[in-house]
Amino acid sequence: MRAQLVGHTYFDSPVKIPVYLAASFGELRANHFHSGIDIKTDGRVGVPIYAAADGFVSRISVSSGGYGLALYIDHPNGTTTLYGHLQSFRKDIQSYVKEEQYDRESFSVDLELPAERFPVKRGDFVALSGNSGGSAGPHLHFEIRDRETQTPVNPLIDWFTVADSLPPTIQAVMLYPLSPDARVSGQLTPQRTNVTFNNGKYRLTPPTPLKVYGDIGFGVLAFDRFSGSPNNKCGIYEMELAVDDIVVYHYRMDRFGFDFTRYINSHTDYAYYLQHYQMFQKLWVESGNRLQNYPLLMRRGIVNLSDGIEHTVNYTLWDTNGNASRLEFVVLAESSAEPASGPETSSVRQLAEPDCPFHLADDGIEVYFREGTFYTDVPFEYSRAKGDSTLYSPVFHLHSRTVPVHQGFHICIRAENLPASMADKALLCLINGRSKASAGGKWDNGWVVADVRQLGTYAIVVDTVPPVITPLNIKNHSILQNKNKISFKISDNFSGIAHYRGEIDGKWALFEYDAKNRLLEHTFDSARTALGKNHDFKLTVTDAKGNQAVYTAKFYR
Repeated sequence: MRAQLVGHTYFDSPVKIPVYLAASFGELRANHFHSGIDIKTDGRVGVPIYAAADGFVSRISVSSGGYGLALYIDHPNGTTTLYGHLQSFRKDIQSYVKEEQYDRESFSVDLELPAERFPVKRGDFVALSGNSGGSAGPHLHFEIRDRETQTPVNPLIDWFTVADSLPPTIQAVMLYPLSPDARVSGQLTPQRTNVTFNNGKYRLTPPTPLKVYGDIGFGVLAFDRFSGSPNNKCGIYEMELAVDDIVVYHYRMDRFGFDFTRYINSHTDYAYYLQHYQMFQKLWVESGNRLQNYPLLMRRGIVNLSDGIEHTVNYTLWDTNGNASRLEFVVLAESSAEPASGPETSSVRQLAEPDCPFHLADDGIEVYFREGTFYTDVPFEYSRAKGDSTLYSPVFHLHSRTVPVHQGFHICIRAENLPASMADKALLCLINGRSKASAGGKWDNGWVVADVRQLGTYAIVVDTVPPVITPLNIKNHSILQNKNKISFKISDNFSGIAHYRGEIDGKWALFEYDAKNRLLEHTFDSARTALGKNHDFKLTVTDAKGNQAVYTAKFYR
């Protein structure tokens, strides 16, 4: 079935090719909800992109990650449309952006434009589609936002329709024991049950009643598909949970604020995702979850089941076209359960709560958590151990990496046996098994301090290794193998690329940086790099700890 993007009078499709969606609004992503729809471009770049309605180009953003090359258009009806991951802008817009980049001596720019600079009419050509920024493949990322708040709204609710007859797919359910005495199938831990679809109905596998006791939370693993692109797993628009025909939970993804997008780590089972790379959505709401997409909740969706009788549980999932999938199953509420028991641990320091700041201090470490960092009460566990020969501090275990935090927290670790000559090279690392990842940080009077956003195991390391510059089309520092552009791969072993600067004949040269491919490219501009002459070239790449690599060349063009 051809999935045509049909505008509701005001907006037209931003592409003239048949529209197939690769991703939907509100789709679940790592640390955020997807804020638009992804329109396929036949697996290629260079598809013409058009203004969806009358307005003016209000903002242009260029970066090596995120939306890459992105263009924003403000419209008289109070909305803004965004066109992301572009290859290039319309010629006059591209020329303007290039001049701004040279004036600022920066590839990355974020430009606010007045209404008279680039007015557009509905259907005007504005750009070519691409694969820039954080894109995983060629496509157009398209958004509609409320202009005043810059809140993204679901384009498929009020503005566009995509032909679709496929209902959501339910893969599995998860039941969570949420009170100290709660059990699921006699267990103190969440229990997964797979779901099958037979004879037009979803059923648990096996279909026998699940035994539960206490406060129980329900979860679901599911995805949606569009008829025109059935191989793409998209997000669920709306979900409802009812127990004995009483609705206790309702979720709908019409819009969300960017300040709320990280609450996805509370809305989903974060620990299960880290361990299994599957996102179960919780059909209950933690006390620290401020996401505003729950129009109906009873006891935050948590159900007490301890009366010794059977209860009927109903899940209903909808897509934006009203296609629905339903799952019904029975749980047997037990009337009692054995008291919870387990080994006590001396590492539990105190309870970290969502609405309270939390401070941890011990020999060699201080950690500061602001109010609103945690999504639920966390019996915070902390311990320390001796570091290995590559570390300049003990190893500090801050609870568990499987527990999410909503905002960054401040961590200070005191250095041990760190030579004064390497103080400016010191930083924190996050240790996961045998691997170490940079957590940033700077030297401060014997301590390394950083703002981080993940619990886990931390220690101090140093980074003294400069980045690596690999030329792709220049040989022996002198022979150009491509007269139109010069290209490099750049990489860093630990702290990451912080800055780069290319110069031709002593003047700043525009290099486009594709971070995901570690590709740095300069397209020659004959007005700035004359033909028929010798030129001096210099590229300097600096990592986050100030280590530098320099590549020089003399070439004739």
